[in-house]
Amino acid sequence: MNKLSARYPHLLAIAIVALMIWSFINPAMMDVWIAEMLPVVVVFLILVLTYKRFQFSNIAYTLMAGWLIMHTIGAHYTFALVPFEWFAELTGLDGRNHYDRIAHFVIGFYAYPAVEFLLRKQLASFTTAMFFGLFMIMSVAAGYEIIEWWFAHYYGGDAGIEFLGSQGDQWDAQKDMLMDTLGALSSLMLYYFTRPDLKAVK
Repeated sequence: MNKLSARYPHLLAIAIVALMIWSFINPAMMDVWIAEMLPVVVVFLILVLTYKRFQFSNIAYTLMAGWLIMHTIGAHYTFALVPFEWFAELTGLDGRNHYDRIAHFVIGFYAYPAVEFLLRKQLASFTTAMFFGLFMIMSVAAGYEIIEWWFAHYYGGDAGIEFLGSQGDQWDAQKDMLMDTLGALSSLMLYYFTRPDLKAVK
């Protein structure tokens, strides 16, 4: 492993911390920022605190960074107000802000490090690990939708609406869970072809 490859996780962490600082500066709604950033900070700290005991492959860190970055940006603007109109214009989709849909797809990428961990620790067979990665993401997706519902119901008002991020779509929760699942399936396909558990990761 060359020096740049070895330092890659550290450089990625520095970039994410810088983005967190930017996100904290004058966010659209502080209540929403706190609620959105809580899971980001928890996941980030877990990765940092466990780094010396277990280091994922650089592919896994890149995939995990995708959600941390997108969620941090979404926390700053609120997901419905992220400047993402160009995507709808480019793809010809409806005028809805699809930033949150992409973010849900990216959270599915965490299936990749889940499988990598299980296989490198020899805690499961390949098939079992792959199914666990998929079902883990589907479970987290359902759980997060329940948390969004609770937050919106508890806080109400603009903060509740912005955190929920449904943008008037009655099927928003189901579509978000579908995107999580599709992201997981995509990352599992990538895992099948890259197999970091079969390579020496120092």
